[in-house]
Amino acid sequence: MGAVPKGNATKEYIESLQLKPGQVVYKCPKCCSIKPDRAHHCSVCKRCIRKMDHHCPWVNNCVGENNQKYFVLFTMYIALLSLHTLVMVVFHFLYCFEDDWTKCSSFSPPTTVILLILLCFEGLLFLIFTSVMFGTQVHSICTDETGIERLKGETGKWLKVPCWEAVQMAFGGPFSLSWCSPFTGLSCKKSPPEHVTIPQGEIIEEDVIEIPLN
Repeated sequence: MGAVPKGNATKEYIESLQLKPGQVVYKCPKCCSIKPDRAHHCSVCKRCIRKMDHHCPWVNNCVGENNQKYFVLFTMYIALLSLHTLVMVVFHFLYCFEDDWTKCSSFSPPTTVILLILLCFEGLLFLIFTSVMFGTQVHSICTDETGIERLKGETGKWLKVPCWEAVQMAFGGPFSLSWCSPFTGLSCKKSPPEHVTIPQGEIIEEDVIEIPLN
């Protein structure tokens, strides 16, 4: 999801970044980490997330830089499954309507009608919701702007990439069938090592740190 290591706002860590003199970095006062560009703090995860779009209770995680592809596929496949359910409900209803209701279902006709209506309502509800979420995520990728950045009016504070390039970055490289698979990784992204060694030291007190000029 693009989580920033917690508690890395130390003098030793800032020195390891080899920043240019006069450059300014910011510390998150909540999780005591150096905030990269376009990172925001999640109050649920209690840490900063790079290119955070929102915290999703469905997956109990943040949607950010490294997992937006999987959330897009998640919403897309649920929308398609909901559409498939609605089509099957309509066909089953037509089949029961043209034939004997007692033969098309093991339940009584009134119970069958109620169950079909409930299933149709549930499928329609999930179809609308996941389609909207899918559309907003694709729009965020194409415009290179997350939901939080749009809400906070942070547009224009970074150099935006073209739509197709942004899609390739989100889905892990040039177009291929692996885009549709939630079991493939993001090959164009450099995967950080599982255990990142953070230089030890005391957490600095300042929220804004400017690299001194030599």
